Amino acid sequence: MSLPLYQASIPVMLQMLGGLSGICDKAAAHCAEKKIDPSALLTARLFPNMYPLQKQIQVATDWARNTAAMLSGVEAPKP
Repeated sequence: MSLPLYQASIPVMLQMLGGLSGICDKAAAHCAEKKIDPSALLTARLFPNMYPLQKQIQVATDWARNTAAMLSGVEAPKP
């Protein structure tokens, strides 16, 4: 039994991006409720050697976009 690469990767990426979208929505709601500047969360790091949240979101979305493009055999769209 074989599993196509599309079925093994794209649903996982869609779930990951959906979860990431939910986290961003919750962060925006938290900032609005507590009157926090959103840039404070976007530049925050959970640990000193980690990327800030904004960069982590960019890396995750770039990874999904580039992987999908490679699997379909087309050039990835420019961000």
